[in-house]
Amino acid sequence: MEAVRASAAWVASRSSHVKVDMLDKDLTYDNLASGLKLALEKDKTALDADRLKNYTGPQLRELLNWPRPLPIEEERVRLLHEVGLELERSFGGSAANLVKSAGNSAASLIELITRHFPGFRDHSLYKGHQVFLYKRAQIFVADLWGAFKGKNFGEFYDIHSITIFADYIVPAVLRELGILKYESNLCCSIDSNSEIVPGSEEEVEIRACSVHAVEKMRELINKKFGKQVHLRLS
Repeated sequence: MEAVRASAAWVASRSSHVKVDMLDKDLTYDNLASGLKLALEKDKTALDADRLKNYTGPQLRELLNWPRPLPIEEERVRLLHEVGLELERSFGGSAANLVKSAGNSAASLIELITRHFPGFRDHSLYKGHQVFLYKRAQIFVADLWGAFKGKNFGEFYDIHSITIFADYIVPAVLRELGILKYESNLCCSIDSNSEIVPGSEEEVEIRACSVHAVEKMRELINKKFGKQVHLRLS
């Protein structure tokens, strides 16, 4: 059953946390996670690799008990196929084997995930340099750590190496707290609800500065209280 839970965390991290989800306010991480949980309670093979690589859009909706087409449904299905095929090819069809291959290292697991699964690479080109933020891969590791309470599949001796998840909610909170400040043109764009183009210099800067700001916060908290603090904001 623990191996099944590892698979559920894997698929949840792959199927959610997509910015386009804001097109459908009812489709949240909690909806997806509860749908996957119910599906596994009914059928423990629902997330096996050979099933993942063959799901259609309607079958995915049925799995999640979702009444209408999912946002970016074709892309979600494509990514599930990618996961199922690579799990079969490199990890004996098991997400648990993927986790075991990392040797209880969060950093190693992130490296494995991003090497084997292109959909988890989360990178942008910034002024001629490739920038990697690895939001989704880190979410998977953190979900395992949380779900297993730091034991078994969730035991990572270097869990502190995980950074903040570079999501769109985090900078909004940091800005509200006065930790992040934007130049006037960017402020106007955000305040008028204009879209920040995915992969643009502005988006990369906002996400990267959010990671840096939270790391500085963690350093200050550790210095003040004299102990390691794990911060997870998403």
